[in-house]
Amino acid sequence: MMRLVDLHTHNALCKHATGKPVDYARAAKAQGLAGIGFSDHNPSPNLKDSWRMEMHELDDYLQEAEAARDAYPDFQVAIGLEVDYFPSELDWIAELRQRYSWDYFIGSVHYVAPGWDVDNPRWIGRLEETGVDAVWQLYWTGFQACARSGLFDLLAHVDLVKKFGHRPEGDLRRFYEPAVEAMLAGGSAMEVSTAGLRKPIGEIYPARQLLEMVREAGIEVAISSDAHAPEDVGADFAATADLLRELGFRETVTFERGQRRHLPLE
Repeated sequence: MMRLVDLHTHNALCKHATGKPVDYARAAKAQGLAGIGFSDHNPSPNLKDSWRMEMHELDDYLQEAEAARDAYPDFQVAIGLEVDYFPSELDWIAELRQRYSWDYFIGSVHYVAPGWDVDNPRWIGRLEETGVDAVWQLYWTGFQACARSGLFDLLAHVDLVKKFGHRPEGDLRRFYEPAVEAMLAGGSAMEVSTAGLRKPIGEIYPARQLLEMVREAGIEVAISSDAHAPEDVGADFAATADLLRELGFRETVTFERGQRRHLPLE
């Protein structure tokens, strides 16, 4: 068994994933993981996306997540949300946090401008027209605000902006250094996401250089898959754990009722 918990998974309620929470819990057990976490995209009274649960589906999500917890009483089943960071949503995020005894919230940045989710392939042309350097600046500015907010337990797919292989010229530490400072200020742990290995970029989020900087800064991490199908649970965890050990990490984190727990990276 790997002493790892896959904290970033989705399900059919987000309209671009398959399966129910219990299917993901079953897959995590089969993979030999120490636990599973559910983190579907948060509902919002203001954001209109085709890839998040509707407001009226939140109760269904919680019922299905609790059913998975009941089905595997001797297995860690954590219940959370992936929450998009927008300054205009701060009151709603605070209210949402009070609606349930969540184990954790994942903070994420998808939008670099209103209506422009940077990981959506339909906007690749817009990215190229605007200029890679300018889009990276927009993304990292948003990420810094998300990280500094202190609203989240874990920060998702850091450097998502590279998904389609677009990187600015020159030393990328000009983006990474302020991001590390923001993560330290906010106190959240950082996700090391294997999802990037299944995307056009073909590498984990974040890039190795940033991961090295995170290790040096003492920021804690969790390995996650961002699974959108049960078969993605725990994908590439062993190789990613090897990389973390190589870089000097000795443990990962998980969450229970908002409290951080440490797992040895064996």
